[in-house]
Amino acid sequence: MKYFVVLLPMKDEEKSKAFRNDHLNYLEQKGKEGKIFAKGRFTDGTGGMVIYRASSFEEAEKLAKEDPYVVTGARGYEIHEWEMVSDAVLPN
Repeated sequence: MKYFVVLLPMKDEEKSKAFRNDHLNYLEQKGKEGKIFAKGRFTDGTGGMVIYRASSFEEAEKLAKEDPYVVTGARGYEIHEWEMVSDAVLPN
């Protein structure tokens, strides 16, 4: 499994507020499927980030494109494969 950082820059703050629950529900579901390593908003209000666990860039892009924030145009997205280096004990 690979890790992909998906940046979700703010495009429309009002849409972001309107679709927040849909976005959070989507992330909750993907988390239950084991597809999310970490997630969170940027405290300066410029957007947020999700680190997906996926087998390929294409799978990570599909996950990003299905996020209600992206579907509705509330947020854009930018994907980077992340080669994590850490001494932390991580889930398999």
